[in-house]
Amino acid sequence: MKLQKFLRTHSTHITLIAAILIVLGLVTKYLGPLTIISNILLAAASVIAGFPIIIRAYSALRAKVVSIELLVSIAVIGAFIIGEYNESAIVTFLFLFGDFLEQKTLAKTRSSIKSLAEMAPTTALVLQDDGSTEEVDVDDVLIGDHILVKPGAQTPVDGAVIEGHGYLDESAITGESREVKKEIGDSVYSGAVLSNGFLTIEATKVGEDTTFAKILELVEDAQDTKSKAEKFIDKFAKYYTPAVLLIALIVFIFSQDIKLAITVLVLGCPGALVIGAPVSNVAGIGNGAKHGVLVKGASVMDEFAKIDTFVFDKTGTLTTGKTTVTNYISYLGADEDVTENELLQQVAKAESLSDHPLGTAIINYVNNKKLDFQNLVIDHNEAVKGQGLVVNFGANKLLLGNEKMLREQKVSATDEQLDEIQQIKETGSSLVIVMNEQKVLALIGISDEMRPEAKDRLAALKAAGAKKLIMLTGDNQVTADYVGKKLGLDEVRADLLPDQKAEIIKQLMHDGNRVAFIGDGINDSPSLATADIGIAMGSGTDVAIETSDVVLMASSMSQLLFAYKLAKKTVLNTRENIAISIGVVIFLLIGLLLGFIYMASGMFVHEASILVVILNAMRLLKFRTKEQKLTQINFSNEPAAYTTGKN
Repeated sequence: MKLQKFLRTHSTHITLIAAILIVLGLVTKYLGPLTIISNILLAAASVIAGFPIIIRAYSALRAKVVSIELLVSIAVIGAFIIGEYNESAIVTFLFLFGDFLEQKTLAKTRSSIKSLAEMAPTTALVLQDDGSTEEVDVDDVLIGDHILVKPGAQTPVDGAVIEGHGYLDESAITGESREVKKEIGDSVYSGAVLSNGFLTIEATKVGEDTTFAKILELVEDAQDTKSKAEKFIDKFAKYYTPAVLLIALIVFIFSQDIKLAITVLVLGCPGALVIGAPVSNVAGIGNGAKHGVLVKGASVMDEFAKIDTFVFDKTGTLTTGKTTVTNYISYLGADEDVTENELLQQVAKAESLSDHPLGTAIINYVNNKKLDFQNLVIDHNEAVKGQGLVVNFGANKLLLGNEKMLREQKVSATDEQLDEIQQIKETGSSLVIVMNEQKVLALIGISDEMRPEAKDRLAALKAAGAKKLIMLTGDNQVTADYVGKKLGLDEVRADLLPDQKAEIIKQLMHDGNRVAFIGDGINDSPSLATADIGIAMGSGTDVAIETSDVVLMASSMSQLLFAYKLAKKTVLNTRENIAISIGVVIFLLIGLLLGFIYMASGMFVHEASILVVILNAMRLLKFRTKEQKLTQINFSNEPAAYTTGKN
């Protein structure tokens, strides 16, 4: 182990010494009658450069692996024995030099991930009881601690702002370069940088549970997973390398030409083939991480590129999730038990039990009217699946739900009310019907703004290869049709429960479609888990993010387009590398047969091909969509999604 560590540490020096000896050897060779000195110098270079290669081959053999180093070792020893010091020295040097360049360029393909890891905060200013601060290691921060964040500093944990205000650069998490205003009550991510102002935050997630830590974990895990192409190549190489050894032996037996057999060993090295696929995937995943797109592994990248059907949730996905009450129609008569304000207070109190965006809109509406509802007492509450809420305030039962609840609970509605329900739906608004057990008390229309960029990005998705764009929603059919028509969707299905959405996805897959589902809420988890690829909007719930295969941290439609094109580009890049690798082997063998490729030149081409596939993969680091190039910014011209919800 110590020897291997020494050789790894000094590999650059060994390569340099071998290079100097080779230069001296070649110079003396062409100077005149100094052949012995030349041979000694080249032999010394062969031994010095060949030793670490032989040690690596021996280590691999102990693990029962026939490695590329073994092929090179046998070839070099053979060349050395027959006195081809020139060939043995150049081959070993090129192998080490190629390895040196390979490591350097590979490090660049991981630069995005490395830079992401370097952004992780290390310390935190924890407020003490006497008002002073103590700088502690970020791992020592506890949930509930109050943290002071000064301008230019990072937020060390996930938390909620309890004092102050300022602008945070969350690009490390979301990929967005714009600064986001934070005030009391707002959530903040670990790893964000405070540009101005000051914040005191209460820690809600610390250490490995923070969003930033999970991003790093996901990206690091993603690098270790293998695509189908990589798995195939691994199996192929397992048999290919021994086969090259066998072919070289056969060549020697039939030709009795040891130099030819040795050359076959060198030319048959599958280095570029083995490294071509992994390096493409690392570069693609790294680029995604840098732009707030977390792809959970090479196999996900592979599958994502094949997607032809995109199925969307509505609220928070195609819409911003920022809902507002746009219609409130009351039918309360003078003889009712409650007043107008009392009814609104009860509705708000009932909706406070839910984190649904529609409920949030109603609460905001009631808050704006300065009506206090927090002290009301609910005696009983029940969520009716796919319909709404039933709550009791003393003896009074209040029902808040959709038309299905109206029908199922057999509540009567007048023709005027039914007409107004239809009118609200035709504006694209969602509807909440407020009822008691006998009649409709009020109608609340709630609009959810469609993402301004959604229509263009959906069209771009189709241009990129998507064949079907479908929306599944729990909202009513009229509203869903309105949204679908506005955005140019191919198909819209409404009034669906979460399990019904998952069943539709199963059917789409059964019909031969490659399906991706895009959602953000807890109720989206069954669909995210069922689809070939589950894509979570990053501002959604932890459950949705955990269940998904791809996470869009900035929750933008442009990120979806970028991720789709990046997946296709990565798979194409992988195929290009495989084609280059196989093409080079074929070229070398043809060159050998035609007599213009020899051992040293073959090794040179072989090492050059490894660098070519790495450099080709590095092009993925600079990949941008046409839309990004036009805007010259990272998705920053788009609104982030609302935090929670379903539809």
